Amino acid sequence: MIKENRLISLTQKVLQINSENPPGNELVLSKFIEKDMRSLGLTVKTYTFAKARPNVVAVLKGKNKKLASKKAILITPHFDTVPFGKGWKHDPLGGEIKNGRIYGRGATDDKGNLACAMEVMRSLVEDKVKFDYDIIFAATVDEETGSRYGIIPLLEKDIIKPEAALVLDSDEFYSIIAQKGLMHGRIQVFGKKSHGAYNWRGVNAIELASKIIQDFKALKFKHKKHHFLRPPTMNIGTITGGDKVNMVADFCEFSFDFRFMPDMDPKKSIKRFKSVVARHAKRAKLIIDDLQMPYEIDPTHDLVKIYENTCKRMKRPTTLKGSEGATVITFFQKKKIPAIATGYGSSKTAHTTDEYAHVKKLCDGAKVLEQFLKDFDER
Repeated sequence: MIKENRLISLTQKVLQINSENPPGNELVLSKFIEKDMRSLGLTVKTYTFAKARPNVVAVLKGKNKKLASKKAILITPHFDTVPFGKGWKHDPLGGEIKNGRIYGRGATDDKGNLACAMEVMRSLVEDKVKFDYDIIFAATVDEETGSRYGIIPLLEKDIIKPEAALVLDSDEFYSIIAQKGLMHGRIQVFGKKSHGAYNWRGVNAIELASKIIQDFKALKFKHKKHHFLRPPTMNIGTITGGDKVNMVADFCEFSFDFRFMPDMDPKKSIKRFKSVVARHAKRAKLIIDDLQMPYEIDPTHDLVKIYENTCKRMKRPTTLKGSEGATVITFFQKKKIPAIATGYGSSKTAHTTDEYAHVKKLCDGAKVLEQFLKDFDER
C-alpha cells in the first residue's frame, strides 16, 4: 500500500540532494537510490557511462519464467536537474512544504516522479504482489543535457529491453503520445577584417549572419496538420562575433533550435538551411550538434489505453497530449519499444524559480502508477 507520509518524506530527501546538470552532479543521489532499492531485495545494478554518474536499474522479477523479461514493463524517471538559478524564496534544496506544495529544484522535473516510482516499488514488495512479468525501474542521469550518459546507452547496449515503457517525466497526469523532432545547430560565418572606418575593405560576418537569421526565421515548411502538435518552430538561441567596435568582424556564429513535425524529413530541412547560408555567405559552415527524431504512438495502442483506463478508474483522468519539447520517449523507437510519458508534477513549474509540486498530486500519482503496473501485467 502506498504510504503518503513516507512518499512525501522520500520526496524531501531526494530534493535535498544536489544533482544539478550541468555540471552533472548525480553520484550522491545515485547511491541513495541504489541503497533504497537494494533494501527491498530487488535485483539492482548500476551502469556508468561517464565518471561518477551511475544509472540505477532495479528489477522486480515476474513469476512467468519463460516470458517475464520479454514482457517486462519499464518505469523510468531521471534524477538530474537543471541548475538552481537565482531569486529563490524557498531553498532549492530544502524540500519545504507550504500550502500543500513541496518546493525544491526538481520537485516537478523530475524528483517528485522519482519518489513516486521508488515508493511504488517499495509498496509492491511490501504487499508481496506477484506479477507474471518483470517490473523494471531505471533511474537515469543526464536527461537535462541530452541523455548521452543515461537512457540512450542503456537502450543501445540492450541493458534494458522492456516490451513497453512508461517515462515518468511529465506533469498533471498527462499522457504524452507525440512529440516534435529536435535539431540544434550552429552557423559559422567567416568574413574579412578591416578598420571600421574603412569597412568597404572588409567583409562583415555579423551583417551576413543577420541576413541569414532573417531568412531562417522566414522559412515555411510543408507538413501535415497534427492533432497534438503545433507547427514547426525556429528559435535563434545565441550569437557571438567580432573583436572590437571599430573593427569589421571576420567571424560570427549563431545557434538555432529547430522543432519539426513527425512527417518532416530533417535531411531536407538541413538542405534548405545550407541553401539559405550559401545565398548570403561565400564562406560559412553549418554544424549539427544534436538531432532527435520526432515520435508518435497510436492513441489506440494497448499501452495508451491501459494507462488511460487506469487513470479514469482511479479518478485522476489523463489527457492525451503532444510535447513541443523533447522527452526521452523518442529514443525507444529505434528499439521498436512503444513508450509514453506521464508524470505527477505541477504544470508550468519545471525549470522555474521556486519550482514545486502539489503533495496530493504526487500521492495520487503513486497510487495510479501502482495500479497501472497491476493492470498492465494482466493485459
